[in-house]
Amino acid sequence: MAVHQHSHRSPDFPLSPRRNRAGAASAVSEGLHTHTAQVRALASLRVLTGFVFLWAFLDKAFGLGYATASGKGWTDGVSPTKGFLSSVAAGPMESTFHAWAGDAWADWLFMLGLLGIGVAVMTGVALRPAAAAGTAMLALMWLAEWPPAKHLSNGSPSMSTNPFADYHLIYAAALVAVAAAGAGATWGLGRLWARLPIVRDHAWLR
Repeated sequence: MAVHQHSHRSPDFPLSPRRNRAGAASAVSEGLHTHTAQVRALASLRVLTGFVFLWAFLDKAFGLGYATASGKGWTDGVSPTKGFLSSVAAGPMESTFHAWAGDAWADWLFMLGLLGIGVAVMTGVALRPAAAAGTAMLALMWLAEWPPAKHLSNGSPSMSTNPFADYHLIYAAALVAVAAAGAGATWGLGRLWARLPIVRDHAWLR
């Protein structure tokens, strides 16, 4: 009996080169789309986080009627730190913050910090120094509010919503994330900043 061998493709037969190329192109396109979405998401986070600091400066400087009442701004001669620091009522640095409240050096350092961090983060330049300065500022503000306390020094409830992860920690994490990712190039001046000779020679300035 003659055995007839029929030529047919096995289900596991490799794809043709044309289909391989099409699949690879599709994967590359999908990867680029995902990367673009991630870059834009980080850029959005950067701009919004920077605006938090910049808006705080503008409101406290000019008394825009939000957190700072009209006529109570820094330009009106009212200290931006006195009210907040003198009202600290919990934590290990309570007396220290009371001593700092309203001092000229504290006012200038606080306001210049808000302005510098806000502008740097929104424009995408000097993200690493801005993240370091912003994290230090937020850490001090966290200590001033002292979320771990259940009660204030006068015995009244602190009304703390979380003993650790409050908004100061979230803002600090956002600053560190955009700085670590180098998120200043998209919708920002990060590329131009990185080309400056002093920035090329000192990576910590990026």
